[in-house]
Amino acid sequence: MNKKVFVSGCYDMLHSGHIAFFEEAAQHGDLYVGIGSDKTINELKARKTINPDSERLYMVNSLKVVKEAWINRGSGLLDFLEELHTLKPDIFFVNTDGHTPQKEALCKEMNIEYVVSKRIPHGNLPARSTTALRQECRIPYRIDIAGGWLDQPYVSKYASGSVITICVEPDFEFNDRSGMSTSSRKKAIELWHTDIPDGDKEKLAKTLFCFENPPGTKYVSGSQDALGITMPGLNKYLYEGTYWPSDIQTLMVPDLLEWIEQRIWMIPLYPREMDYDVLANTQIDEKGAQWLSKATDACWKALQQQDAQAVGKAMTQSFEAQISMFPNMVTPDILAQIDVYKKDILGWKVSGAGGGGYLIFFSENPIGNAIQIRIRR
Repeated sequence: MNKKVFVSGCYDMLHSGHIAFFEEAAQHGDLYVGIGSDKTINELKARKTINPDSERLYMVNSLKVVKEAWINRGSGLLDFLEELHTLKPDIFFVNTDGHTPQKEALCKEMNIEYVVSKRIPHGNLPARSTTALRQECRIPYRIDIAGGWLDQPYVSKYASGSVITICVEPDFEFNDRSGMSTSSRKKAIELWHTDIPDGDKEKLAKTLFCFENPPGTKYVSGSQDALGITMPGLNKYLYEGTYWPSDIQTLMVPDLLEWIEQRIWMIPLYPREMDYDVLANTQIDEKGAQWLSKATDACWKALQQQDAQAVGKAMTQSFEAQISMFPNMVTPDILAQIDVYKKDILGWKVSGAGGGGYLIFFSENPIGNAIQIRIRR
Protein backbone atom coordinates (compact mmCIF):
# COMPACT_ATOMS: atom_id res chain seq x y z
CA MET A 1 0.00 0.00 0.00
CA ASN A 2 1.18 3.53 -0.78
CA LYS A 3 1.87 5.89 2.07
CA LYS A 4 -0.87 8.43 2.83
CA VAL A 5 0.33 12.03 2.37
CA PHE A 6 -1.71 14.91 3.77
CA VAL A 7 -1.56 18.61 2.84
CA SER A 8 -3.80 21.45 3.94
CA GLY A 9 -4.31 25.00 2.74
CA CYS A 10 -6.54 27.58 1.06
CA TYR A 11 -5.74 26.91 -2.64
CA ASP A 12 -7.61 29.98 -3.82
CA MET A 13 -6.93 31.18 -7.37
CA LEU A 14 -5.41 27.79 -8.22
CA HIS A 15 -2.07 28.29 -10.02
CA SER A 16 1.07 26.44 -11.15
CA GLY A 17 2.71 26.88 -7.75
CA HIS A 18 -0.13 24.90 -6.14
CA ILE A 19 0.14 22.18 -8.78
CA ALA A 20 3.93 21.88 -8.35
CA PHE A 21 3.40 21.62 -4.58
CA PHE A 22 0.81 18.87 -5.02
CA GLU A 23 3.05 17.01 -7.48
CA GLU A 24 5.98 17.17 -5.08
CA ALA A 25 3.83 15.92 -2.21
CA ALA A 26 2.38 13.09 -4.33
CA GLN A 27 5.89 11.75 -4.97
CA HIS A 28 5.76 10.47 -1.40
CA GLY A 29 2.48 8.53 -1.76
CA ASP A 30 -1.29 8.95 -2.19
CA LEU A 31 -2.20 12.61 -1.75
CA TYR A 32 -5.07 13.78 0.46
CA VAL A 33 -5.91 17.50 0.57
CA GLY A 34 -7.69 19.40 3.35
CA ILE A 35 -9.05 22.77 2.19
CA GLY A 36 -9.68 25.72 4.48
CA SER A 37 -13.30 26.81 4.57
CA ASP A 38 -14.39 30.31 3.55
CA LYS A 39 -15.06 31.06 7.24
CA THR A 40 -11.59 29.90 8.32
CA ILE A 41 -9.78 31.89 5.62
CA ASN A 42 -11.74 35.02 6.54
CA GLU A 43 -10.78 34.56 10.20
CA LEU A 44 -7.08 34.03 9.45
CA LYS A 45 -6.56 36.44 6.55
CA ALA A 46 -9.33 38.98 7.24
CA ARG A 47 -10.49 38.80 3.63
CA LYS A 48 -12.92 36.83 1.53
CA THR A 49 -11.66 34.19 -0.85
CA ILE A 50 -11.84 34.81 -4.60
CA ASN A 51 -13.40 31.37 -5.12
CA PRO A 52 -15.83 29.83 -2.58
CA ASP A 53 -14.83 26.61 -0.85
CA SER A 54 -17.21 24.51 -2.97
CA GLU A 55 -15.46 25.70 -6.15
CA ARG A 56 -11.99 25.28 -4.68
CA LEU A 57 -12.91 21.74 -3.64
CA TYR A 58 -14.13 20.91 -7.15
CA MET A 59 -10.90 22.14 -8.76
CA VAL A 60 -8.55 20.41 -6.33
CA ASN A 61 -10.49 17.14 -6.54
CA SER A 62 -10.20 17.28 -10.34
CA LEU A 63 -6.39 17.08 -10.29
CA LYS A 64 -5.00 13.68 -11.22
CA VAL A 65 -2.33 13.80 -8.49
CA VAL A 66 -4.99 14.19 -5.76
CA LYS A 67 -6.55 11.00 -4.42
CA GLU A 68 -9.16 12.77 -2.28
CA ALA A 69 -9.93 16.30 -1.07
CA TRP A 70 -12.40 17.81 1.40
CA ILE A 71 -13.27 21.01 3.27
CA ASN A 72 -11.77 20.96 6.75
CA ARG A 73 -14.45 21.10 9.43
CA GLY A 74 -12.38 22.89 12.07
CA SER A 75 -11.15 26.48 12.36
CA GLY A 76 -7.89 28.35 12.86
CA LEU A 77 -4.41 27.20 11.82
CA LEU A 78 -5.22 23.62 12.87
CA ASP A 79 -8.62 23.46 11.13
CA PHE A 80 -7.70 19.98 9.82
CA LEU A 81 -7.32 18.39 13.27
CA GLU A 82 -10.45 16.20 13.11
CA GLU A 83 -9.61 14.98 9.61
CA LEU A 84 -5.99 14.28 10.59
CA HIS A 85 -7.11 11.93 13.37
CA THR A 86 -9.49 10.20 10.96
CA LEU A 87 -7.06 9.86 8.05
CA LYS A 88 -4.00 8.92 10.14
CA PRO A 89 -1.55 9.88 7.37
CA ASP A 90 2.04 8.69 7.19
CA ILE A 91 3.32 12.10 6.04
CA PHE A 92 2.23 15.70 6.65
CA PHE A 93 3.63 17.85 3.81
CA VAL A 94 3.86 21.68 4.09
CA ASN A 95 5.48 24.70 2.41
CA THR A 96 7.96 26.85 4.34
CA ASP A 97 5.32 29.59 4.73
CA GLY A 98 2.83 26.95 5.91
CA HIS A 99 5.16 25.53 8.55
CA THR A 100 4.41 26.20 12.22
CA PRO A 101 5.93 24.68 15.38
CA GLN A 102 2.38 23.61 16.37
CA LYS A 103 1.99 21.49 13.22
CA GLU A 104 5.41 19.95 13.74
CA ALA A 105 4.69 19.18 17.41
CA LEU A 106 1.31 17.70 16.52
CA CYS A 107 2.92 15.37 13.96
CA LYS A 108 5.53 14.29 16.48
CA GLU A 109 2.79 13.54 18.98
CA MET A 110 0.83 11.50 16.39
CA ASN A 111 3.95 9.78 14.98
CA ILE A 112 3.46 11.39 11.54
CA GLU A 113 6.50 12.22 9.39
CA TYR A 114 6.71 16.00 8.91
CA VAL A 115 8.14 17.14 5.56
CA VAL A 116 8.72 20.80 4.57
CA SER A 117 8.80 21.69 0.86
CA LYS A 118 11.09 24.38 -0.53
CA ARG A 119 8.47 25.68 -3.03
CA ILE A 120 10.20 24.62 -6.26
CA PRO A 121 8.37 25.70 -9.46
CA HIS A 122 7.77 23.18 -12.23
CA GLY A 123 10.37 23.15 -15.03
CA ASN A 124 11.02 26.65 -16.33
CA LEU A 125 7.78 28.11 -15.01
CA PRO A 126 8.04 31.16 -12.71
CA ALA A 127 7.46 30.80 -8.99
CA ARG A 128 3.83 31.62 -8.21
CA SER A 129 1.89 32.54 -5.10
CA THR A 130 -1.73 33.54 -4.59
CA THR A 131 -0.55 36.77 -2.97
CA ALA A 132 1.42 37.76 -6.05
CA LEU A 133 -1.64 37.19 -8.23
CA ARG A 134 -3.95 39.32 -6.09
CA GLN A 135 -4.40 42.91 -7.27
CA GLU A 136 -3.34 44.52 -3.99
CA CYS A 137 -0.18 42.46 -3.64
CA ARG A 138 2.26 45.37 -4.07
CA ILE A 139 1.32 47.15 -0.84
CA PRO A 140 4.18 46.25 1.55
CA TYR A 141 4.17 45.14 5.18
CA ARG A 142 6.31 46.46 8.05
CA ILE A 143 8.52 44.84 10.69
CA ASP A 144 9.69 46.87 13.67
CA ILE A 145 13.18 45.66 14.54
CA ALA A 146 13.40 47.51 17.85
CA GLY A 147 11.69 50.23 19.87
CA GLY A 148 8.06 49.37 19.21
CA TRP A 149 5.61 51.16 21.59
CA LEU A 150 7.76 54.31 21.73
CA ASP A 151 5.56 55.75 18.96
CA GLN A 152 2.78 55.95 21.57
CA PRO A 153 2.90 59.21 23.62
CA TYR A 154 1.87 57.34 26.77
CA VAL A 155 5.23 55.52 26.52
CA SER A 156 7.60 58.16 25.06
CA LYS A 157 6.42 60.74 27.63
CA TYR A 158 8.57 58.83 30.10
CA ALA A 159 11.65 58.79 27.83
CA SER A 160 12.21 59.94 24.28
CA GLY A 161 13.29 57.19 21.95
CA SER A 162 13.27 55.71 18.49
CA VAL A 163 11.54 52.93 16.60
CA ILE A 164 13.45 51.05 13.88
CA THR A 165 11.47 49.52 11.01
CA ILE A 166 12.03 47.76 7.70
CA CYS A 167 9.60 47.89 4.78
CA VAL A 168 8.82 44.33 3.66
CA GLU A 169 7.80 43.20 0.17
CA PRO A 170 4.54 41.16 0.17
CA ASP A 171 6.08 37.89 -1.06
CA PHE A 172 3.87 36.10 1.48
CA GLU A 173 0.36 36.86 2.62
CA PHE A 174 1.28 37.43 6.24
CA ASN A 175 -1.30 36.64 8.91
CA ASP A 176 -3.87 39.27 9.80
CA ARG A 177 -3.28 41.04 13.13
CA SER A 178 0.32 39.82 13.04
CA GLY A 179 2.02 43.03 14.17
CA MET A 180 3.20 43.79 10.63
CA SER A 181 0.99 46.83 10.03
CA THR A 182 -1.80 44.70 8.56
CA SER A 183 -4.48 47.14 9.76
CA SER A 184 -2.65 50.12 8.24
CA ARG A 185 -2.05 48.07 5.10
CA LYS A 186 -5.80 47.50 4.69
CA LYS A 187 -6.36 51.25 4.92
CA ALA A 188 -3.56 51.80 2.39
CA ILE A 189 -5.35 49.40 0.02
CA GLU A 190 -8.56 51.42 0.47
CA LEU A 191 -6.66 54.61 -0.38
CA TRP A 192 -4.28 53.48 -3.13
CA HIS A 193 -5.58 50.03 -4.19
CA THR A 194 -2.45 48.38 -5.62
CA ASP A 195 0.74 50.08 -4.42
CA ILE A 196 2.23 53.03 -2.54
CA PRO A 197 2.09 56.03 -4.94
CA ASP A 198 5.08 58.02 -6.09
CA GLY A 199 5.82 61.19 -4.17
CA ASP A 200 7.01 62.31 -0.75
CA LYS A 201 6.77 59.16 1.39
CA GLU A 202 6.47 61.01 4.70
CA LYS A 203 3.52 63.04 3.35
CA LEU A 204 1.92 59.82 2.14
CA ALA A 205 2.44 58.31 5.59
CA LYS A 206 0.72 61.33 7.19
CA THR A 207 -2.20 60.87 4.81
CA LEU A 208 -2.48 57.21 5.73
CA PHE A 209 -2.11 57.96 9.46
CA CYS A 210 -4.94 60.51 9.35
CA PHE A 211 -7.13 58.19 7.27
CA GLU A 212 -6.66 55.38 9.78
CA ASN A 213 -7.16 57.63 12.81
CA PRO A 214 -10.00 60.09 12.09
CA PRO A 215 -11.17 62.52 14.81
CA GLY A 216 -12.75 60.65 17.70
CA THR A 217 -10.65 57.50 17.28
CA LYS A 218 -10.55 55.77 20.67
CA TYR A 219 -7.27 53.90 20.14
CA VAL A 220 -4.81 55.76 17.92
CA SER A 221 -2.54 53.39 16.03
CA GLY A 222 1.14 54.26 16.22
CA SER A 223 2.52 56.30 13.34
CA GLN A 224 5.37 53.82 12.85
CA ASP A 225 2.73 51.57 11.20
CA ALA A 226 1.92 54.11 8.47
CA LEU A 227 5.55 55.18 8.12
CA GLY A 228 6.81 51.62 8.07
CA ILE A 229 4.82 50.57 5.01
CA THR A 230 5.17 53.79 3.01
CA MET A 231 8.89 54.46 3.53
CA PRO A 232 11.15 51.88 1.84
CA GLY A 233 14.42 50.58 3.26
CA LEU A 234 15.57 50.76 6.87
CA ASN A 235 14.19 53.66 8.94
CA LYS A 236 14.54 55.14 12.43
CA TYR A 237 11.85 57.44 13.85
CA LEU A 238 12.50 59.55 16.97
CA TYR A 239 9.52 60.13 19.29
CA GLU A 240 9.46 62.76 22.03
CA GLY A 241 6.02 62.42 23.60
CA THR A 242 4.07 63.05 20.39
CA TYR A 243 2.27 60.89 17.84
CA TRP A 244 4.51 61.96 14.95
CA PRO A 245 8.32 61.58 15.04
CA SER A 246 10.48 64.68 15.42
CA ASP A 247 13.22 63.15 13.26
CA ILE A 248 13.37 60.45 10.57
CA GLN A 249 16.54 58.76 9.33
CA THR A 250 16.47 56.46 6.29
CA LEU A 251 19.16 54.05 5.11
CA MET A 252 18.96 52.63 1.58
CA VAL A 253 22.48 51.17 1.36
CA PRO A 254 22.10 48.03 -0.81
CA ASP A 255 24.80 46.02 0.99
CA LEU A 256 23.27 46.78 4.39
CA LEU A 257 19.74 45.88 3.33
CA GLU A 258 20.96 42.61 1.81
CA TRP A 259 22.94 41.90 4.98
CA ILE A 260 19.77 42.32 7.07
CA GLU A 261 17.67 40.18 4.71
CA GLN A 262 20.12 37.31 5.05
CA ARG A 263 19.83 37.33 8.85
CA ILE A 264 16.09 37.79 9.48
CA TRP A 265 14.17 34.51 9.95
CA MET A 266 10.44 34.26 10.71
CA ILE A 267 8.31 31.41 12.07
CA PRO A 268 4.49 31.75 12.32
CA LEU A 269 2.76 31.69 15.70
CA TYR A 270 -0.69 30.30 16.41
CA PRO A 271 -3.64 32.79 16.48
CA ARG A 272 -4.19 34.82 19.63
CA GLU A 273 -7.09 34.17 21.99
CA MET A 274 -10.39 35.89 21.11
CA ASP A 275 -10.57 37.85 24.38
CA TYR A 276 -6.90 38.83 24.29
CA ASP A 277 -6.00 42.38 25.44
CA VAL A 278 -2.38 43.49 25.06
CA LEU A 279 -3.02 46.63 27.11
CA ALA A 280 -4.13 44.70 30.20
CA ASN A 281 -1.64 44.46 33.08
CA THR A 282 0.69 47.13 31.64
CA GLN A 283 3.55 48.43 33.80
CA ILE A 284 4.67 51.48 31.80
CA ASP A 285 7.27 53.58 33.61
CA GLU A 286 10.44 55.61 33.14
CA LYS A 287 12.72 52.62 33.75
CA GLY A 288 11.10 50.53 31.03
CA ALA A 289 10.92 53.38 28.51
CA GLN A 290 14.58 54.29 29.03
CA TRP A 291 15.59 50.64 28.69
CA LEU A 292 13.68 50.40 25.41
CA SER A 293 15.16 53.66 24.11
CA LYS A 294 18.76 52.67 24.91
CA ALA A 295 18.36 49.22 23.36
CA THR A 296 17.01 50.77 20.15
CA ASP A 297 19.90 53.23 19.89
CA ALA A 298 22.34 50.34 20.35
CA CYS A 299 20.53 48.35 17.65
CA TRP A 300 20.70 51.26 15.16
CA LYS A 301 24.44 51.67 15.73
CA ALA A 302 25.04 47.94 15.37
CA LEU A 303 23.02 47.76 12.15
CA GLN A 304 25.09 50.53 10.56
CA GLN A 305 28.27 48.70 11.57
CA GLN A 306 26.84 45.36 10.40
CA ASP A 307 27.78 43.88 13.78
CA ALA A 308 25.54 40.81 13.90
CA GLN A 309 26.29 39.92 17.53
CA ALA A 310 25.46 43.44 18.70
CA VAL A 311 22.29 43.63 16.57
CA GLY A 312 21.02 40.36 18.03
CA LYS A 313 21.79 41.46 21.59
CA ALA A 314 20.11 44.86 21.15
CA MET A 315 17.05 43.35 19.44
CA THR A 316 16.59 40.96 22.37
CA GLN A 317 17.06 43.75 24.94
CA SER A 318 14.46 45.85 23.11
CA PHE A 319 12.04 42.91 23.22
CA GLU A 320 12.69 42.32 26.93
CA ALA A 321 12.09 46.03 27.63
CA GLN A 322 8.79 45.82 25.74
CA ILE A 323 7.48 42.84 27.68
CA SER A 324 8.58 44.41 30.98
CA MET A 325 5.99 47.12 30.27
CA PHE A 326 3.51 45.03 28.22
CA PRO A 327 3.67 41.52 29.73
CA ASN A 328 0.65 40.37 27.69
CA MET A 329 2.77 40.55 24.53
CA VAL A 330 3.88 37.01 25.26
CA THR A 331 2.40 33.82 26.63
CA PRO A 332 4.17 30.85 28.28
CA ASP A 333 3.83 28.95 24.99
CA ILE A 334 5.55 31.73 23.01
CA LEU A 335 8.40 31.91 25.52
CA ALA A 336 8.76 28.12 25.38
CA GLN A 337 9.08 28.26 21.58
CA ILE A 338 11.76 30.94 21.83
CA ASP A 339 13.67 28.75 24.32
CA VAL A 340 13.92 26.01 21.69
CA TYR A 341 15.97 28.30 19.41
CA LYS A 342 17.90 30.49 21.88
CA LYS A 343 21.18 28.60 21.80
CA ASP A 344 21.41 28.77 17.99
CA ILE A 345 20.49 32.42 17.31
CA LEU A 346 21.84 35.89 18.06
CA GLY A 347 18.61 37.70 18.91
CA TRP A 348 14.84 37.39 18.98
CA LYS A 349 11.53 39.20 19.25
CA VAL A 350 7.92 38.64 18.21
CA SER A 351 5.78 40.55 15.75
CA GLY A 352 2.29 41.12 17.04
CA ALA A 353 1.37 40.31 20.59
CA GLY A 354 -0.09 37.30 22.35
CA GLY A 355 -0.02 35.17 19.19
CA GLY A 356 -1.13 35.64 15.61
CA GLY A 357 2.22 37.03 14.52
CA TYR A 358 5.67 35.60 14.03
CA LEU A 359 8.77 34.70 15.95
CA ILE A 360 11.47 36.93 14.44
CA PHE A 361 15.01 35.68 14.85
CA PHE A 362 18.34 37.30 13.97
CA SER A 363 20.82 34.63 13.01
CA GLU A 364 23.86 34.19 10.79
CA ASN A 365 23.09 30.47 10.50
CA PRO A 366 20.08 29.15 8.55
CA ILE A 367 16.99 28.29 10.59
CA GLY A 368 15.06 25.32 9.27
CA ASN A 369 11.51 25.82 8.00
CA ALA A 370 11.66 29.60 8.49
CA ILE A 371 10.53 32.41 6.16
CA GLN A 372 12.93 35.05 4.89
CA ILE A 373 11.86 38.49 3.68
CA ARG A 374 12.83 41.07 1.05
CA ILE A 375 13.20 44.71 2.05
CA ARG A 376 11.59 47.19 -0.32
CA ARG A 377 14.13 49.35 -2.11
